Amino acid sequence: MHPARKNKHELAEEIVGRLARQHSTATVLFHHAVAVRLGLGPTDHKCLDLLRERRTMAGSELSAITGLTSGAVTGVVARLERAGYLRREPDPHDGRKQILYPERDRVREVHAVFDPIRKDMATLLDEFDTHQLTAIAEFLGRSTDFIYRHVALLRAQGITRPTATEESEVAGERRLEPCQHPSVLKKNRN
Repeated sequence: MHPARKNKHELAEEIVGRLARQHSTATVLFHHAVAVRLGLGPTDHKCLDLLRERRTMAGSELSAITGLTSGAVTGVVARLERAGYLRREPDPHDGRKQILYPERDRVREVHAVFDPIRKDMATLLDEFDTHQLTAIAEFLGRSTDFIYRHVALLRAQGITRPTATEESEVAGERRLEPCQHPSVLKKNRN
């Protein structure tokens, strides 16, 4: 005998209440493992990921997206540069800025770390038809937009009296700056 099928409300509750949280945790743990494999810290790894996605950006853009202070971004950039993952060049239009570029050879190494999970995900996605894939793509795109919006809301609310441990965990992060979705910054750059 098959268990009763869940209705739309029950499925939505399961997705929001349990599955999304589990997916988020697994994703964070996976990216932490990737960072360790690459010899990076988690923040440096995700900053590199943003740079890989954008191909070029100024440190100020990285700061706006991540909420890191300019000093923290300077540290991230220095560590990524020392590790050979990026190079920086003066902005030809503004001598005060530097443009960050990912180093192609090192980016290939990053891609190699992701290849096994990309293959597993591609195999999983082969099990879905075009309509289901369209729904998955729409869900991921829209939920990503929601996440960026909620990052901005949380930053706008600030932090209320953090403990000493919490204070050290957020050192270098801006508290009241809104998050800027990478697509917004890209549009503003053009």
